[in-house]
Amino acid sequence: MLLLFALPVEAETSVPASAAVEKEVVYDPYRGMDQNGRIPSIDKAALVTKPERWRYIPAGRLKPGGFFERFLVSSFLLPFFFANSAVGAGLGVAITDIDFRAQRRREFLGAFLSHTTEGQQSYVLRWRRWLKHLEVPTGGVLQEERSFVSAGGGYRKTLTSRFFGIGPSTKESQETSYTDQIAFLELGLSKSLEGSFEDVVLELDVRGEHHWLSRGRVGGAGQTDREFPGLFAEADPYALGWMGGGIRWDTRDSQRNPYRGTVLGGRVDAALLQSDWNRGVIYQLFGDQLIPVPGLFHDGGDVGEEHPPTDTIALHLESQLSSGNLPFFERPTLGGSRVLRGYIAGRWRDDAAWAAATEYRVWVLPRGFPIWRYLRIERLGLALFYEVGGVAENGLKFFQERVRQSYGVSARFTIERAAIFRADFGFSEDGMNFTAGFGLPF
Repeated sequence: MLLLFALPVEAETSVPASAAVEKEVVYDPYRGMDQNGRIPSIDKAALVTKPERWRYIPAGRLKPGGFFERFLVSSFLLPFFFANSAVGAGLGVAITDIDFRAQRRREFLGAFLSHTTEGQQSYVLRWRRWLKHLEVPTGGVLQEERSFVSAGGGYRKTLTSRFFGIGPSTKESQETSYTDQIAFLELGLSKSLEGSFEDVVLELDVRGEHHWLSRGRVGGAGQTDREFPGLFAEADPYALGWMGGGIRWDTRDSQRNPYRGTVLGGRVDAALLQSDWNRGVIYQLFGDQLIPVPGLFHDGGDVGEEHPPTDTIALHLESQLSSGNLPFFERPTLGGSRVLRGYIAGRWRDDAAWAAATEYRVWVLPRGFPIWRYLRIERLGLALFYEVGGVAENGLKFFQERVRQSYGVSARFTIERAAIFRADFGFSEDGMNFTAGFGLPF
């Protein structure tokens, strides 16, 4: 499996283009950076009121030109191959442009395409434009990661979706599989408020999706349509129109790779348009605490560094409740690449779910190494994690059901702070589960 990163940025103030945008005859990949990848800090407080909310991108990471001129600096095209007995041999390509239309990292566009010999398919397009983006007179740009508009859409056909049943007592031996074909389109807005309320972030998004279900391809597993005929028949085919919104208090120093700060928030996703005129809602509460700790393999950089290596203890808590009518595959779930990573995706599912997690995140190689002149691995790290959680018929029964546990280790590397890749090895009573992805789990 291969995951490509999607990098997270309207100007708070304006600077005349003639004074701000460098017209370089010769591109210098280390302009604004040291040879070892260290980024000297700038006086962000002279440009913005909340400097800790803005990320500085030096001029060396703003190569001018089109897609191919910026290749492996801010544009990437990576083919990949994979093989699996359930889905066959697959070939795909990930195309990402983190400086789409050459607007100095204000827009992102990514296309992710794959197809296998057994017919598993994925064709997804995603776009994002950051709303708070500021030129630095001495070179480079500032981005505020929390304010953006986004859009996405595509088609996926997954042959190996899993379903173990509903409830906290399902057994691993009850595993079934089904094929899920989904076409979707989504639009989103995230916006931090101004002035004294700048730590408050509002979100609003809409999503339309249509599912077609059929027999699954997981060897040794039962068929969902046979083992759960009622739930399967109710969900095939099925269309949903979602409207969602959220609010959070967020003091983290980064949205993609935070080292310190707190976030507390809530979210509501309502499926107001559904097949058979059903209605359903999912409510979510969540909180994170990031605590920087002394470096285990490094000295923590220096005060004059924009992005010093920082080891962190991360704490996470979340709960979800659903009401109304939703197809079985939309109910709250635990397992997979984000929470209870020792279990396979979809392992636990019901109308209510909760999870708590902690990670000890350390950077083993704080300065990384160059791959070639224009591209370097910024850092290599590890994280040890422990998670607990459970599902129940409703929130009142959380304390009556068994608590599930998961633990493991995660390998991580970054191209830059906002572009972090991870591979998780999680363990639980069901055995070992491997997942890989882009971004942190929380």
